[in-house]
Amino acid sequence: MTRDKDRKSPPAPTSIRCAIYTRKSTEEGLEQEFNSLDAQREAAEAFIKSQAHEGWTLLPAHYDDCFQTCRAGDVSPRFLTTAFRHAEPGT
Repeated sequence: MTRDKDRKSPPAPTSIRCAIYTRKSTEEGLEQEFNSLDAQREAAEAFIKSQAHEGWTLLPAHYDDCFQTCRAGDVSPRFLTTAFRHAEPGT
């Protein structure tokens, strides 16, 4: 029989601040009321919410790249850099 004092409580979840970066490589379809950027964000929001028990929280800012900053070979678009900066603890 295990005593209550011998039981270990589960560790507190680590706080993980999540930024969602969405990207569309062409302008096609951006005029639609619900476009692929919206679908990407909706899916990512649902996943982050499903991880709330692990301490995940969604940052409110939107980081949408609508065919403006990414070019072939560009691995650090300004939106993504800004999202990383906002996700840092204490910001």
